[in-house]
Amino acid sequence: MARHLAVFPGSFDPITFGHLDVIERGRALFDELVVAIGRNPSKDELFTTAERVEMARALIPERAGLAPVRVEAYTGLTVDFARSVGATALLRGIRNLSDLQSEVQQALTNREIAGLETAFVVAGQSFAYTSSSLIKQLAALGRDLTVLESMVPRLVVERLRTKREEGHPALERIRQMEEE
Repeated sequence: MARHLAVFPGSFDPITFGHLDVIERGRALFDELVVAIGRNPSKDELFTTAERVEMARALIPERAGLAPVRVEAYTGLTVDFARSVGATALLRGIRNLSDLQSEVQQALTNREIAGLETAFVVAGQSFAYTSSSLIKQLAALGRDLTVLESMVPRLVVERLRTKREEGHPALERIRQMEEE
């Protein structure tokens, strides 16, 4: 019997409750799920790949009766990584209509060039407008980071606080852009 392994790719910079929601939904659909943490060259990186992998591993618990999840870092094309782990599909979360439009275009391309299907899950309503970019903006510009606890786990809030206290360049760039 064929096993169905899906890859859930993203930068996860940082991982949010929306990401964790998609992971839980994906675990119910596939026999195994690989959370593939990559780098998006068009985004300003806040956490290193190693930090993102470590946070994801700490935040994704084992769950009896649901598919196992492993977290791996990768470089290069997502479809190449997916093929290398034997994936039958990519898993993508959809928050809103603009996500749907861009994700469908990417899914068609992935099917055409790699023969890889994409499974979409609609993120929970409370996560419809949460994004890693928004989290970084709030971390750079907000005074009280505890407001982020409805969007990201406490571990992420603590790590964001540390990055802000260290004056991380990605957060400083966000602050400077806001001042212009």
